[in-house]
Amino acid sequence: MSAVTEMAPRILVVEDDAAIAELVGYNLEAEGLKCTIAVTGEEAELQVAEDRFDLIVLDWMLPGLSGIELCRRLRGRPETKLLPIIMLTARGEESERVRGLSTGADDYVVKPFSVPELSARVHALLRRAAPERLADVLAFGDLEVDREKKRVSRAGQAIELGPTEYRLLEFLMERPGRVFSREQLLDGVWGSEVYIDERTVDVHVGRLRKALNRGYANDPIRTVRGSGYALDDKFAKAG
Repeated sequence: MSAVTEMAPRILVVEDDAAIAELVGYNLEAEGLKCTIAVTGEEAELQVAEDRFDLIVLDWMLPGLSGIELCRRLRGRPETKLLPIIMLTARGEESERVRGLSTGADDYVVKPFSVPELSARVHALLRRAAPERLADVLAFGDLEVDREKKRVSRAGQAIELGPTEYRLLEFLMERPGRVFSREQLLDGVWGSEVYIDERTVDVHVGRLRKALNRGYANDPIRTVRGSGYALDDKFAKAG
């Protein structure tokens, strides 16, 4: 599959047909998304529990745990109840589409499908579900990240960051308030193919904090003991 940017939206493709999974994954990655493939519902459930995804393309008919049951389980959990899901299936009858949507799927694509149409639906759902992922400027409290110019400011004053600290802040500002473990931050900022110690995250969070808080009393980054780091919602309200 082609290379993608480190901050690309992450898509989980759950499909037991290897040819379809490869086709979908290849084409989505060609458009700048980052894809992970799971071939069973059980594997997908484990992936979602261990990692962070922005959208799931989910096949209805899977061996073992079905796609419809996995969708139902994800909708029943606070951490995944809003996770966008596109159901991919050969079931084209209206009653089946209604069943899939009523279970919690956000969209429904019938096989055989057009790859450009599926891609368009993925991008449309990403825009609706998380417009900040595609925004040119991210704002949180008095912090602002201009992605086009690669500039960071606080209360209108420019802040100089290294490339890793910039990516770390961008990642956190895309999901303000959400707590990320060191492992999740390593995967999201450095990439899953890079093998470095998790304590590296602490070093870069420390550098980011030093840069952001120079001359300011309020720290926008919250350390959650035993869990990881998040942008503090109280900071946004104060800003």
